[in-house]
Amino acid sequence: MKNIRFSAGLLCALVLTTLFSLPCRAAEEMSVQAEHALLMDAVHDEVLYDQGGFERAYPASITKVMTALLVLEAIDRGELSLEQVVTASDTFRADVTSDSSTQNIKPGEQLTVYQLLQCLLIASANEAANILAETVAGDRESFVALMNARAAELGCTDTHFVNAHGLHDEDHYTSAHDIYLFTKAALEYDTFREIVSTANCYIDPTNLSDQRHFFNTNALLSNLKYNGYVYSKAIGVKTGSTDAAGLCLVAAAEDGDELLISVVLGAQRVPGTTGSEGYLQFSESSRLLQWGFDNFTRRELIDPMLPLAEVKVTLSKEAESVMLQPAGTVERTLPVDLDVSLIEKKVTLYADTVEAPVEKGDVMGKVTLVYGDTVYGTLDLVAATSVSLDTTLYRLDRLEQFFSQAWAKLLVALVLILVAAVVLRLTVFSRRRRRGGMGHYRGRRRYTGRR
Repeated sequence: MKNIRFSAGLLCALVLTTLFSLPCRAAEEMSVQAEHALLMDAVHDEVLYDQGGFERAYPASITKVMTALLVLEAIDRGELSLEQVVTASDTFRADVTSDSSTQNIKPGEQLTVYQLLQCLLIASANEAANILAETVAGDRESFVALMNARAAELGCTDTHFVNAHGLHDEDHYTSAHDIYLFTKAALEYDTFREIVSTANCYIDPTNLSDQRHFFNTNALLSNLKYNGYVYSKAIGVKTGSTDAAGLCLVAAAEDGDELLISVVLGAQRVPGTTGSEGYLQFSESSRLLQWGFDNFTRRELIDPMLPLAEVKVTLSKEAESVMLQPAGTVERTLPVDLDVSLIEKKVTLYADTVEAPVEKGDVMGKVTLVYGDTVYGTLDLVAATSVSLDTTLYRLDRLEQFFSQAWAKLLVALVLILVAAVVLRLTVFSRRRRRGGMGHYRGRRRYTGRR
C-alpha cells in the first residue's frame, strides 16, 4: 500500500512539473496573403510580424507618404506654409500617364499647399506629387534627390526613389520596413494624420476648376469607395497599386496608448470576385492589425529590485558581501500568453570579490535576457547597498600585500641577516671582553703585617 501511494504521489509530481515547465502558448499563428507583410509596434519600434518585410519591393503610390513628409518638413523650416497658393507649372504632367490616378489639375491652376496634400494623400493624385515636388525643390529631379537623402537619414537601407508619385520604374523600390520608417516619421505631423484619416473630401472651386469631391482610397476608413473593409481602429495611411507592385497598403491603427503600423505589399485580388469583394490589401491589413492587438501586450521582463547575484566584499566589518540588482528594467511587446519567467537571465560578474568601500549603484556585472535565439536586452548589475571600509583591516591588508612582494621579501631577509650579523658580532665581542679581563687578574694581595 505504501509503495502504491508513493508511486501515485510521484506520478502526480511528475505531471505537475511537466505542466509548469512547458512554455506557454505563443501568439496565434499568422500568415498574410501577400508577397511582403510587416507589423510594427510603432511606439517602441518592435517587429511583431515579418513576412519578407526587409526585402526590396515596389511601393507604388505609398511613395507619396515620403513626398508629403518632405513637404511638411519644408513647412516646419519656414520655407512653405499650408495656406501658400501654388500655381501649377506647364511641365508637371511630364511623367504622369493618362490612365493613372489623378485629380485633373491643369497648368496654371492655383491650389494651396494643403489642398495639394489632400489631393496627394486622399485621392492619390500623381500630378499633385509633381507640383509639390517642384514647389519644394524647384524641379522634380532635385526633389527626388532630397527623397533619397531623407530616406537614408531615417535608416532606410533598401530604398531608392526615382519619382515623387510611385508610378512604376525598376529602379524605384523600397521595403516594408523602410516604408514603416518614413510613415512613422510622417505620422508625427498632426496635419498628415488629419489628412490621411479623412474619408470624404471637398476642395473649393479654383481659378480653373469647379468644386472637387473625392473619397479616400483607403477602404479601412469608410465604405464610400469600397464596401466591407472598415476597421474601427484605423487612422490611415496610404494605398498603392501598379501591375508590378500589386495591391499595397500601409495602415496605422490605435487602441489606447498602442499604435501599430502594418505594411502589406504585393497582394492580389481574389480571383472571380466582383464589386468591392476580394481586395486582399484591405482585408489582410485589418486582420494583421487586429491580430497584433489581440495577441501582444507590453511586458516587463525583469524586476529592477530583484537580487540576481552576490559578490564577496573584503576590508569591511559592515558586511561580507553585497547583492547585485539590475540597473533598470527591460520592456518588450510580447505575446500575451508568453511566460516571462521562461526568459533566461544570463549573469556575468566582473569579479567574484571586491574591496570595500562599495557605493550603492557601482557597476559589478551585467545580465542578458535571452529566450531561445532572441536577446531581449542587457542591463548593468549594480550594488544594491553601500559597504564601508574598515581602516584597520585596510592597513593590515596593505602591509600584507607589501610584504608579499618578492622584492619586499628579499629586503626583509637582508634586514634579518644584517640584524643577525650585528647581534652575532656584539655577542662575540662581549665574550671576548670578558675573557680578556680575567687574564690580567693575579689573585688577592696577601697581607704580611709588615709596614
